[in-house]
Amino acid sequence: MARRPIDPNADPREQCRDKSRGPRLQRILADAGVAARRVCEQLIEDGRVEVNGAIIDFLPAFADPDADRITVDGRPIKRKSRKLYVMLNKPTNTITTSADEPEFDRRTVLQLVDHPAADRLFPVGRLDFDTTGLLLLTNDGDLANKLTHPRFGVPKTYHAVVKGKLTDDDARAIADGIYLAERKAGKTLGATRTARVDVSVFKRDRDRTVLELKLTEGRNRQVRRMLAAVGHPVKKLERVAMGPVRLTGLPRGAWRELSRSEVESLRRAVRRGKPGAKGEVASKRRRPRSESRTAGPATIDAERMRSAVVRTGFEGERAERRPRRDRGER
Repeated sequence: MARRPIDPNADPREQCRDKSRGPRLQRILADAGVAARRVCEQLIEDGRVEVNGAIIDFLPAFADPDADRITVDGRPIKRKSRKLYVMLNKPTNTITTSADEPEFDRRTVLQLVDHPAADRLFPVGRLDFDTTGLLLLTNDGDLANKLTHPRFGVPKTYHAVVKGKLTDDDARAIADGIYLAERKAGKTLGATRTARVDVSVFKRDRDRTVLELKLTEGRNRQVRRMLAAVGHPVKKLERVAMGPVRLTGLPRGAWRELSRSEVESLRRAVRRGKPGAKGEVASKRRRPRSESRTAGPATIDAERMRSAVVRTGFEGERAERRPRRDRGER
């Protein structure tokens, strides 16, 4: 579609209502590395975005990134640049945000990524302050949105050590869904059931259980809340995979850029999960009961269990004590 030239006498706000102007404004902001797309939508609605000198506080809004002057909080956005994709092995006591509130001054994930373009990166989703493991950072707002939006069904895989001996019934309850409270603006709006979860038990002891959970949602502290709901609070939690990309060979606190094949595998994963004509996500279509996930905790052979436990660092803290890898670009 041909884009209309800017009319200097026209109202910029009305021009931004014209979809022939170009892409949606939140996509332009996300592609420029401002933030993830949903965060950019909030920036627009908060009146912090201007196009050609006019505040644009409505959606949908459209603009031409090559011709329009677009600012956020008075600062021009950067022109579209090379897409960057970084994997970080997040340590504990680190917040998943670009900057902490001044009164707290806690370590952020971006302080660990010594990349020349770190100021253009933002986290894909979140990990709790005490949760470790795989965190992706990027300036590709479109891919970040699809990886985190539940309708695309990209699974996130976690390894957890929980208190007590998790029973088959407990694992089945988690797999079938747990009712968790929904809160907004500090108010509880009721409870909704979580989507189905793949559950595999690696090891059971009298006072702890090591297990793997694979889920496609991303509610606030979801894994911890589900396990607490069945009476097994989390002692350690690590994310080991997002979709097809796994956390391997990266010491705690270290980072690296994703390979081209890893980026392509993420793009294939969101394409497979794209809603069809009826708005249904192929990867989340309901299975017949006979094929449902995790009728009981899956059993695994001893060799896989040993490798999984060592990989997650649950047997000792060797991963925490290893020296960090050189943080130069790869």
